[in-house]
Amino acid sequence: MSEADRISKDSLGEVRVPYDAYWGPQTQRAIENFPISGLRLPRRFIRAQGIIKWAAAKANGEVGALERRVADAIMQAADEVIDGKWDSQFVVDVYQAGAGTSQNMNANEVIASRAAELLGGSRGDVTLVHPNDQVNMAQSTNDTIHVAIHIAAAEALVHDLGPALSSAQNVLAQKAEQWMPIVKSGRTHLQDAVPMRLGQEVGGWAGAISYWRSQMGAVLEQLYGIGIGGNAVGTGINAHPQYRARVTEAVAEKTGLGFQQPENMFTFIQNMDAVLATSGWLRGLATAWGKIANDIRLLSSGPRTGLAELILVPVQPGSSIMPGKVNPVMAEMMNMICFQVFGNDLAVQSAVSAGQLELNVMMPVAAYNVLHSIHILHTGVATFERKALLQLDVDVDRVAGYVEMNTALATALNPYLGYDQAAVVAKAAYAEGKTVREVVLERGLMSEADLKVALDLERMTPVE
Repeated sequence: MSEADRISKDSLGEVRVPYDAYWGPQTQRAIENFPISGLRLPRRFIRAQGIIKWAAAKANGEVGALERRVADAIMQAADEVIDGKWDSQFVVDVYQAGAGTSQNMNANEVIASRAAELLGGSRGDVTLVHPNDQVNMAQSTNDTIHVAIHIAAAEALVHDLGPALSSAQNVLAQKAEQWMPIVKSGRTHLQDAVPMRLGQEVGGWAGAISYWRSQMGAVLEQLYGIGIGGNAVGTGINAHPQYRARVTEAVAEKTGLGFQQPENMFTFIQNMDAVLATSGWLRGLATAWGKIANDIRLLSSGPRTGLAELILVPVQPGSSIMPGKVNPVMAEMMNMICFQVFGNDLAVQSAVSAGQLELNVMMPVAAYNVLHSIHILHTGVATFERKALLQLDVDVDRVAGYVEMNTALATALNPYLGYDQAAVVAKAAYAEGKTVREVVLERGLMSEADLKVALDLERMTPVE
């Protein structure tokens, strides 16, 4: 045994644990059993675990199940976990024991060790504060890990992704208002279509984000249902009769969010419905952002041989071989984030579908993927706004030139010439390299006065 180790014991026997570690034997076994990816559950999840342990100690102290001084020490240690002081002590790989037992015990052991120190003992001294009997009192991995996903996801949506979406939507809405006077060529099937306003096009992007933001409330309502106190299968075995209500109130108090008991405790323990719904919403949101990123890439393509209607600010050189090339890197980044969210959703869907009887044991991988999606969408949207959307500009002359040469303007002639004759005009304009206006006048199909009214771009693109 290394001088830097200490001997700890669990139900399987003795385990060597690094002397300065706050974790104990069950965490150490997990480190040795699961050297898989080097990935850990994120800060939001660790914070959520601290909130649960804080709330449980508060509730158990209030009902007299925990000695007051022990409850206070656990709460103080849990507060330190909540604040991120001991993140380095949460060392279990994402791909770990089913249900997240190792993750739960990591939290129990770290908090027990730190609480023991606060009571005058040493880390790893379970005689002062026991990780199972006291930190994990009235709890099970089965309810705490599931609840931690809900808390972490809800806090990340409310405090991180939600504000990022609101800010980006506002930027798009401001651009839409600014560019509403600019008439441009619409495009369908990637072909020229009837005119529209640039502000209407960009307003469509803002509306898509608005739609998905409006759906976030329903997702949060599902996440706010937490089955803390359900324990192993939902019955609340070994918990004080008042524990369930008190611990739920304590979680709501600590987070400032509307957490409450679920309608059916057994449904909560058996299923991860809210997690699945959250992941599905994130997939939909990513789909909307992917479309916006694609549109910006197309409209800024060029600068000489593409559409080049929009102008992205250069943020880095675009090629290792072509001098002066600049690429739409922020939009490309946004696309890649969206693809990752799609993959994460499939992983969550697969994990949620693997529930059996009283429990779904695939919670850690579902937790990692849904929280990863929230995180990269949050940081991605914020970065995309800062580096691309805020400074997005328009080449007004290029836009106007496209509109004038657009053969789809012949659509406005349908009431005057009929569809078939208007089609002849459109084909002639394209074949002869002329505008629709020029062809109509050259062939004497309409008076100049009537044509001016028919091809009035302002009339064709009304603003509501």
